[in-house]
Amino acid sequence: MKPLKRHKALQPLSREHHHGLLLAWKIRIGFKKNIEPKRIYQYANWFYKTHLISHFKMEELYVFTILEEKNELIKQALNDHEVIRNLFENIDVDSKTLSDIAETLDNHIRFEERVLFPKIQEVATESQLLQIEKIHQSDAFEDNLSDEFWK
Repeated sequence: MKPLKRHKALQPLSREHHHGLLLAWKIRIGFKKNIEPKRIYQYANWFYKTHLISHFKMEELYVFTILEEKNELIKQALNDHEVIRNLFENIDVDSKTLSDIAETLDNHIRFEERVLFPKIQEVATESQLLQIEKIHQSDAFEDNLSDEFWK
């Protein structure tokens, strides 16, 4: 089956997903380099506050609502968001929690990109997609380069 080309309205969210995957990668690289978990956490927490909170809000308010709230895919996505929020907000700054963040975030993004977004795009009206496009335009991604532990 040929992959569905991502609608222009969803492309900014997909670009944000790319940066989320890079966060997971950076956490894993930090472990391989034996970086102190506190340093990794400082970057991950910055990313969460700067990028993920607003990304989740956008998806929950405007993208997920295209499908019914009782839809199993939406339930899974909302549950994933809650798990990720809890990992960040109730964090013990240790390797286990950071590893859980990397794994959960990676799996969640791949689910949204491979399963949820294609389904949403399949059922969304052009009007709904245009509304998302109108509301959400990603700014150029600005990274926190104050401690590039992954290099």
